[in-house]
Amino acid sequence: MIADGLVSDTKIIVALDYPDLAQTLRMAEQLDPAKCKVKVGKELFTATGPLVVRELSRLGFKIFLDLKFHDIPNTAARACAVAADMGVWMVNVHASGGRAMLERCVEALVCYGADRPHLIAVTVLTSLDNTELQQIGIDRNVDKQVLLLASLAEGCGLNGVVCSAQEARILRQNVSSSFMLVTPGIRPLLANKDDQKRTMTPAEALSLGVNYLVIGRPVTQAPHPMFALDKIIEEIKKPFAK
Repeated sequence: MIADGLVSDTKIIVALDYPDLAQTLRMAEQLDPAKCKVKVGKELFTATGPLVVRELSRLGFKIFLDLKFHDIPNTAARACAVAADMGVWMVNVHASGGRAMLERCVEALVCYGADRPHLIAVTVLTSLDNTELQQIGIDRNVDKQVLLLASLAEGCGLNGVVCSAQEARILRQNVSSSFMLVTPGIRPLLANKDDQKRTMTPAEALSLGVNYLVIGRPVTQAPHPMFALDKIIEEIKKPFAK
């Protein structure tokens, strides 16, 4: 369902977490690329490879390739370049890969000029809390760890980070206004939290300075996905319509 005109800079990224191409395209064909971007994650990309990116691009979608590269600097950088060759809108890496890896990934995309994808870094997965950070040997709490990794990513020249909306306030106080915050764990008012521990509503997240909202099951598992997406858009607009 492609709207007339150019794809808008919608704030919503719909997570297409499917195991095969057929299910993915059935869902994508019910959505409007003027009202959402889409995310391709590990399960889907492992099942389909670059074909899913080509097919979603053909439908008019901007694509966030959510593969969270985390490897030695040269390998991660080459993976980012391949993503750029595919024409994705955004790609991500793990900030915990370290300064050398982050800087090499930035360098690998310079040659793409204005066509290069946004490069963002994962800070702390939204499924983790303070207890689980301690279990993997990190003594800082979630807020401090997110801020540390976000500051590292910004210093290395990345465009933004993936974070929970609950860290948006502290990040906005410490990073530049142009540094993007991309937030999973977004749940509309009537939705379940599922397996996300650090969640927030769309309107709350945007009010704290989040740039893009990653929303999956509240749209893709709804009886009428486009209706659900439109309801979320209405929910977002209400606080700003007063």
